[in-house]
Amino acid sequence: MTDAPTKPRTDRRQRVQSAETGVAILKALARLGGAASLTAIAKEVDESTAKVHRYLSSLVQEGMVAQNPSTQHYHLGAEAIQIGLAALRQSDPIRLGESALVRLRESLGVTCFLAVMGNKGPTVLRIEEPTLPVTVNMRAGTVMPVLWSATGQVFLAHSDDPTLWRLAQEEFDQAPAEQRAHLAGPEPIVRLCRQVRDLGAAVVHDTMLMGISAVAAPIFDANGHPRAALTALGASSGFDTRPGGRICPEVIREAAAISAAMGFAAPVAPPDLTRA
Repeated sequence: MTDAPTKPRTDRRQRVQSAETGVAILKALARLGGAASLTAIAKEVDESTAKVHRYLSSLVQEGMVAQNPSTQHYHLGAEAIQIGLAALRQSDPIRLGESALVRLRESLGVTCFLAVMGNKGPTVLRIEEPTLPVTVNMRAGTVMPVLWSATGQVFLAHSDDPTLWRLAQEEFDQAPAEQRAHLAGPEPIVRLCRQVRDLGAAVVHDTMLMGISAVAAPIFDANGHPRAALTALGASSGFDTRPGGRICPEVIREAAAISAAMGFAAPVAPPDLTRA
């Protein structure tokens, strides 16, 4: 018997490697802000400038990359932009978050839901309940308070919409004294929003409903706008509201993963020079 020819298999492998290199160059351009010199791109992908130039020439022919004749820098082309726009159109936080709801329900054993900002306030769209759910009158379509729910606090903390802030102030002014006591101190709403941003989540304990606690984290789109909130809630007696406890880190992690799938790149914190 004669050995089977290896050339077709070799050709396929070379084509796969070529595709991987081309994709790596496109990813490098994206990381470099969408435009960069040949030298910068080659350094980013750790390849020679000659090799990267050959791939860029092919990508230019396909419309995936274009070159500025004045600076000679390369930038993402019209075809790449169309692919990006198509991906953005599919970036539905509710669809992307459905599997996260199931994971949280199974791992934490609490009610979990996804909400978006509707014309009447934060509105529940998808909900997953454990086998023995806490009795809460909440279903798809439920509108949450802006100030007294963890879900509403997430939207408020990341919004500069004066209408939303006015609604939060109205809720505070109309609340009974024992409820307002949860937000004591000067500029309580501003301070609350700062705490939510610093923690990366909102945590409430008996503020919306007595006996119910909740943790909510924001889901951001590619532009850094809060598109949805991921919330877990349960009976206060067995609900761990500690920032480093069992629930809060999981909710934050799942919300961050959905945000990443939406195209959001979290800003990198500057180094703490005081610790150097």
